[in-house]
Amino acid sequence: MNAARRHVVVTGGGSGVGAATARAFAEAGHPVTIMGRTEAPLAVQGLPFEICDVTDPDAVARAFAAAADARGPVAIVVANAGAAESVPFAKLRPDQLHAMMAVNLGGVVHCWQAALPGMKAARWGRMIAVASTAGLRGYPYVAAYCAAKHAVVGLTRAVARELARTGITANAVCPGFVETPLLERSIRNIVLTTGMDEEAAAATLRADNPQGRFVQPGEVASAALWLASDGAAATNGHALSLSGGET
Repeated sequence: MNAARRHVVVTGGGSGVGAATARAFAEAGHPVTIMGRTEAPLAVQGLPFEICDVTDPDAVARAFAAAADARGPVAIVVANAGAAESVPFAKLRPDQLHAMMAVNLGGVVHCWQAALPGMKAARWGRMIAVASTAGLRGYPYVAAYCAAKHAVVGLTRAVARELARTGITANAVCPGFVETPLLERSIRNIVLTTGMDEEAAAATLRADNPQGRFVQPGEVASAALWLASDGAAATNGHALSLSGGET
């Protein structure tokens, strides 16, 4: 990691990938603010936090302003907050599609926009979205989630080109199935809908990864650390697959 210690905001920081990423940046010496919708999971992380719903642009703007007042201009944003809902495409309701777009795409847009003025003033910034391999390929029963994550990858590529001469980069990390509470809920849903036991359900998801395993939160955190470093200055508009070779 570069020597400069820069203020990092991580959304969805109360558990899973967000918590692991926040800890990694804090251990590297960076001031970190985590954000999420509810206080309890944020408070146990032992890091400064702001409560906000990333689907609400006004709430995001207030949270980023409060974080900047307390710990300095935000230089690195890891837009990690997201959600997945499983439903057959034929039964996908408009409100379900809107909800997936609002949190997975809108959350990235709102957080990056909130940090952009400070980054432009500093002529340095790192915009990192935690997307998914669902932004690179399709999966059955999660059409809305795939659509949202594909949109995040497209957003990343567009923003990267637009800001390429400003000292700011935009990149997406695209992990496969990560061993988090979100994955546990997906496994339980498979059990409920198919009658499989938990191990059989987990095995169906691990099978997508040629390494035969789930990605670990720390692996996503390590990728974000690298993308935030000065050594990654030429990496811009990239969708980094963390999937064991899944295509």
